Amino acid sequence: MTDLKTNSPAYNRTRIDGDTSLIELPWCGKINLRGDSNNNQFVKKVESTIGLALPVEANTCTKNDAATLYWLGPNEWLMHCQMADTENKISSLKAVLSGLHSAVVEVTDYYTVLRLDGPDSSALLAKACPLDLHPDRFANGACAQTRFGQASILLHKISHNTSHNISAAPAYDIQVRWSFTEYVWDYLASGMNAL
Repeated sequence: MTDLKTNSPAYNRTRIDGDTSLIELPWCGKINLRGDSNNNQFVKKVESTIGLALPVEANTCTKNDAATLYWLGPNEWLMHCQMADTENKISSLKAVLSGLHSAVVEVTDYYTVLRLDGPDSSALLAKACPLDLHPDRFANGACAQTRFGQASILLHKISHNTSHNISAAPAYDIQVRWSFTEYVWDYLASGMNAL
């Protein structure tokens, strides 16, 4: 496991505060899950093991206090959970899915999550992201794999604004591969400086 205090992908970047803010979120466990969403046995075993409904519609996620499960494709999901729960969740999933066509892989060290929050966040993302981020097209709670400049990201529009008391201000979690974290951070920071 990575030493998260010294090897954080944005370790030498200082959080940006203001009307629009940018931070790296604390690390969490990340598990890639694959299986047949048309197999009721697979779906029921996953749901009973992790306590979350398996999202089967494109660009959706489900969450509770302990975990978030993102739809990545018809037969692929990504789960975020507490770091301390990661190994137990992996072991439990592998045990209940034994004999079913499935895969459970830890990817904690592969991704980090940046949070962009505030009234200019949609405009900043639109500079390098091809998604239509209008609230009618990308609503609160929506998630999608897409591009930001040269980086592949998983973009999640969180349903509430955590840093500001501006109810209309959107907030996004941007999950990005470790090796592209500084690239995405610097791209967003340069756009924020130009505002």
